Amino acid sequence: QLQLVESGGGLVQPGGSLRLSCAASGFTLDYYTIGWFRQAPGKEREGVSCNSCSGCRTNYADSVKGRFTISRDNAKNMVYLQMNSLKPEDTAVYYCAARHRSVVGACAQETFGSWGQGTQVTVSS
Repeated sequence: QLQLVESGGGLVQPGGSLRLSCAASGFTLDYYTIGWFRQAPGKEREGVSCNSCSGCRTNYADSVKGRFTISRDNAKNMVYLQMNSLKPEDTAVYYCAARHRSVVGACAQETFGSWGQGTQVTVSS
């Protein structure tokens, strides 16, 4: 059974950093595209970043370019989202999601069939 579990969220001051982790189990990460998404209170869920494989092109939302970095450790079946220079508008529940690499769709969330439970990130002074 494919499972994703996020961790690493918390409260951080503006300008600070956090690293989110996503532990994957029940499947081999090498063959899957991984995406990070977020949903702020009262807003729709949006894509943050997607990556198909180590060394592959990575997509980032314009709002996080230059501040967030997605990475993966296929040997550990782990995916990470390094978030730097955090802003209050980054406050949201962050989710990781997976889809098989044979499925195309850029970073469209409707193409991802497996989701974690989410981890809360709050950026506030």
